[in-house]
Amino acid sequence: MAGFLGWNLIARGAYESAEYKVIQSDGSFEVREYPDLMLAATSTNLDSQGRDGSFMKLFRYISGANESSQKIEMTTPVFMEKLDENAAVQMGFVMPKEIADSGVPKPTGEKVEVRKRPAGRFAVIRFSGQLTTQRAKDAEAKLRDWMASKGLAAADPASGKGVETAGYDPPFTPGPLRRNEVLIRLKEVD
Repeated sequence: MAGFLGWNLIARGAYESAEYKVIQSDGSFEVREYPDLMLAATSTNLDSQGRDGSFMKLFRYISGANESSQKIEMTTPVFMEKLDENAAVQMGFVMPKEIADSGVPKPTGEKVEVRKRPAGRFAVIRFSGQLTTQRAKDAEAKLRDWMASKGLAAADPASGKGVETAGYDPPFTPGPLRRNEVLIRLKEVD
């Protein structure tokens, strides 16, 4: 098992990851500061984990289905942000820093868009296993309890917007070795 775990960390480590700064750490909970990130994004359902074709739309984009026919390196994590209450989410691939700085090419494929994920502070919980709607809801509930115990407020507590999930591993990674997260955007403090 140790060799397999090491292989998984090497596989995950082969990709550029979105930058963030840890402000506070408490076991599986963190408060992080993220800069602006550029994403290639499309709509999906959390439980589909891209099996509805959304992952392939984004993969085609980074494989050259863009105005520059440019191949773009895969990064981690894959972010999924809630769009509404019935589990519709927007799946987004983070653009590598070099591409984001030099200009992200426009998509040529259907239902793919480039958007900015604004900088901000997030409360985060890390967990393993398959990333399903129920696991994400359970993790979100734990995260909200932790936030309440620390006096942290969500930026948009009523609508549920500002809640994201993040997956860091290739689809063939066994559940116990997966790194998943739920992130909640925090209210800005003056």
